Amino acid sequence: MRILFVGDVVGRPGRNAVRDIVPSLVKEHDIEFVIVNGENSAGGSGITAMTAAELFKYGAQVITLGDHVWDQKETAGLLEKEPRLLRPANYPAGTPGSGWNIFEVRGVCPPIGVINLMGRTFMKPVDDPFQVVLSIVGELRKQTPVIFLDFHAEATSEKIAMGRFLDGKVSAVIGTHTHVQTADEEIFPGGTAFLCDAGFTGAHESVIGRNIEAVVKGFTTGMPQRFEIASTDVRLNGVIVTVDNETGRAVSIERVSRKWDDSENQN
Repeated sequence: MRILFVGDVVGRPGRNAVRDIVPSLVKEHDIEFVIVNGENSAGGSGITAMTAAELFKYGAQVITLGDHVWDQKETAGLLEKEPRLLRPANYPAGTPGSGWNIFEVRGVCPPIGVINLMGRTFMKPVDDPFQVVLSIVGELRKQTPVIFLDFHAEATSEKIAMGRFLDGKVSAVIGTHTHVQTADEEIFPGGTAFLCDAGFTGAHESVIGRNIEAVVKGFTTGMPQRFEIASTDVRLNGVIVTVDNETGRAVSIERVSRKWDDSENQN
């Protein structure tokens, strides 16, 4: 099974890149399943029914989220009715929505289990992701050996620790949140593909997707600033993982960084 994971989609520029690049990647690489992190898809903060619908239309089969999950007031209701939309599984019990699910893969057996988790180091308070994920993996492995984890976390140490913790138990542990694509892709000894961060999908002539001037001013003055979405040098960042259908072990992992050329539609 060949899985395409698209790193954090930031605003309309990021959605445009998904629209125009994902179909070509699917065709070029014989992709069978597409996962998109959409937690910044609505103006750079959270997700709405409209932006989720766009991402599904453009090829996402599952959308994962992160620490901006509650930035849009409609998201809680959306999570309750859309099983393809996942929020971090280690939010407390009773939180709307789910952090994991099993999805059929067209023309491929077995199905794929997808998990969304959030780290705790330098992040908002959530339950222990290491303890939470063990019970989820146990449930998923009763139905499929192919399991993909989007670990939305700040600290590289926490991400690497999660990858090592789950080595041999899941097919892939891919990090999100920092918006900077790392160059540490590898397959651990137990067969788990790992990457600290898939990067982000949006305008890269920016500070992680936002206009440079405002962000720099915020750092240099300490005063609140309005961080508008940037629009120049739009790229799709992500990763392609190939998994053995029988064992669930990763066979290969390849980073993706594809420039979006349609500069007329970035507004």
